Amino acid sequence: MITPLLVALGGAMGAALRFTLGKLLDGTFHVGTLTANTLACLVIGLAGGAALSGAAWALVATGFCGGLSTYSSFAVQARDRGARIGSAYVVLTLALGLGAAALGFRVAA
Repeated sequence: MITPLLVALGGAMGAALRFTLGKLLDGTFHVGTLTANTLACLVIGLAGGAALSGAAWALVATGFCGGLSTYSSFAVQARDRGARIGSAYVVLTLALGLGAAALGFRVAA
């Protein structure tokens, strides 16, 4: 019964951080969203590399990273930038996210 509460707690912290990053950094290229998604990938890589499970995984990976990352904003922002800039934003987001997750896993493993 405590697992849903851990997910909610982690999600609340992640969402608050995502909101703050967006307010501080977002502009034409949506650096706040890019930063939030990249940071979430790094943290989930660290969690996976550290072999977190159970309650710790629920708090950190499912809750915090789930609240911090945002696919819906990423998709809308990519579309709104048009074909050329939107495509660059997608490629950059994917490259940074995969790189951050791999780095986090490698550091923690």
